[in-house]
Amino acid sequence: MNENVLQLLHSFIQGGSEAQMIQLTRLLRESGRFNVHVACLDRRGPLRKQVDEMRFDDIPEFRLTSFYDRNMVTQSRRFAAYLRARDIKLVHTHDFYSNIFGMAGATLAGVRSRIASRRETTGLRSVAQKRLELLAFRFARAIVVNAEAVRTHLLTEGVVPSKPIVIYNGVDLNRFPSDLNLTETARWLSTRLPVALTGKDLRFVTMVANMHHEVKDHPMFLRSARRIHNHFPTATFLLIGNGKLTDSLQHMASDLGIRDHTVFLGHCDNVPDLLRLSDVCVLSSKAEGFSNAILEYMASAKPVVATDVGGAREAITEGKTGFLVKSGDDEMMGNQILSLLSDPQRGRQMGQMGRRVIEERFSCDSQLRNTERLYEMLLDGSKQ
Repeated sequence: MNENVLQLLHSFIQGGSEAQMIQLTRLLRESGRFNVHVACLDRRGPLRKQVDEMRFDDIPEFRLTSFYDRNMVTQSRRFAAYLRARDIKLVHTHDFYSNIFGMAGATLAGVRSRIASRRETTGLRSVAQKRLELLAFRFARAIVVNAEAVRTHLLTEGVVPSKPIVIYNGVDLNRFPSDLNLTETARWLSTRLPVALTGKDLRFVTMVANMHHEVKDHPMFLRSARRIHNHFPTATFLLIGNGKLTDSLQHMASDLGIRDHTVFLGHCDNVPDLLRLSDVCVLSSKAEGFSNAILEYMASAKPVVATDVGGAREAITEGKTGFLVKSGDDEMMGNQILSLLSDPQRGRQMGQMGRRVIEERFSCDSQLRNTERLYEMLLDGSKQ
């Protein structure tokens, strides 16, 4: 088809939406069925280098200060001119800020094929922000959602049923090979462990989640960790991710008496290796859309203990690939983690089954195929 399509996102911070957009961009480029362009509202962030490696001629930035000032008008005009100059036929936005800016700008430019995205249910946006995004969705021809749970939530917000299209996140299994040599990673991790843990036969319980938003509910995980530590002293808790909440969470770990068994690793480029070193992987969110972390845990062949929110139940099969617990129930979360630490063989079996689920249902090929089908449907319709 070789039409020009644009991927627009807010920034290149380490986050699920950003990672999925970059992965999709790479898949579309490799497929060659569309001419793919990328633009952003903020060029900063550690994931930018992954996009730079794709060697785009230009990645324009449309930096905003507010949705309600003169600069918004200026940037919208710039964006519309950019779309016309490059004959962009389809705009796909990937997060809250790009949804609002991109749907307005694409409409202004006369781009008929407009796709927004929603990857969460609740817990991230104010009432005013929700209203603004729902207004932007009126200009979208389709809204990509990454779980049936997200689609259902959009319908309760009044979005017309024909717009939300479920396309599950894809996992690049090449990032999670089963034959990783973990010696170097184990050595790297050992340098970050408290001195008191050096040389001990440790069991690792890992959570991957940014520390920007309270919705991830790290305190629930830490309360579970205290319960686990009381019964399993060799358990060590790895927290991967950074953000403004880091300091308060470190203080909480100290107050709970588990600071010497809790390692805040911040941003890591070796997440697949760290997951392979782990015994149990956890997510304690109060709300989610469809968690990339859960899929990565399963791709790493690890048992998962997660809160039963968003699309978690669409990935985890209770008692077979992991356990689902009620949000906020740190006692049950701790008990389920303890059961897996106490029965490593069962944990390995659950992890292996989870890996098979990823291979069968959440592959990159499936994500690409469904996305290309949606693009073609909209582009064909816009010609009529």
